[in-house]
Amino acid sequence: MSRFSLRSRLRALYDGPSEAADRFRYALLAFDLLTITFLIATSFFNRTPVIEAADLAIGLILLTEVILRIWSSADPRRDVFSVYFIADLAVILSLIAPFVGDGEGLAFLRVLRLYRVFHSPQTLRQLRQDWPVFNRNQTTIRAALNLLIFVFLMTALVYETQRTVNDKITTYLDALYFTVTTLSTTGFGDVTLVGNSGKLLSVGIMIFGISLFLRLIQVLLRPVKAHFPCPTCGLRRHDHDAVHCKACGTILNIPDDGAD
Repeated sequence: MSRFSLRSRLRALYDGPSEAADRFRYALLAFDLLTITFLIATSFFNRTPVIEAADLAIGLILLTEVILRIWSSADPRRDVFSVYFIADLAVILSLIAPFVGDGEGLAFLRVLRLYRVFHSPQTLRQLRQDWPVFNRNQTTIRAALNLLIFVFLMTALVYETQRTVNDKITTYLDALYFTVTTLSTTGFGDVTLVGNSGKLLSVGIMIFGISLFLRLIQVLLRPVKAHFPCPTCGLRRHDHDAVHCKACGTILNIPDDGAD
């Protein structure tokens, strides 16, 4: 098999419309979900040789997948400078760095895999195509995922920055407890962050966390819209029973799965 043939086959698997491409993308999504579950779950336990070996294996697999994806891309330069590629590199670095130096402080970057998976164009396109429920409620689902990603990222960041200087933050559970109570403005006060950096981190959790929480409430209370680009003006959000585009009046043909 020639180099160009392999590259074209990989590109077809990543971006093609075939059933084989669908199965390939769902296999990648399943691997990502299992990886994320493992990385988050093991964060609550002490590091063991088995967990460290699993981290290294995951890091090498992700590195291989990223290299193949960029190599087979129709526009590698665009992909290399995308935020998704940066997130991939951060996660891979956090998994491999402890084996080549002092990389324990990078562990919080692993949570960025949540962002990479649930914001990638390939994943979103596949879910919109195959799952009508996701297509109808994608704004709400993505707002909830953004809040979840923020909670786990802040939990990991609190743990990594405070575990050596704060006797109240000794486990990920302590960090998760602080993050949730701070984000919800409950503020029991039994766990606080120390130092100026801790105070600034607390302020950041409150400001950005509350913003994401209010965004979730907003989309929950707002009427669900259909996502369908108007062929004339490009407006993407319409009422599900809309016949005309409210911006330009063009007749729409919004696909309907039938009455619930």
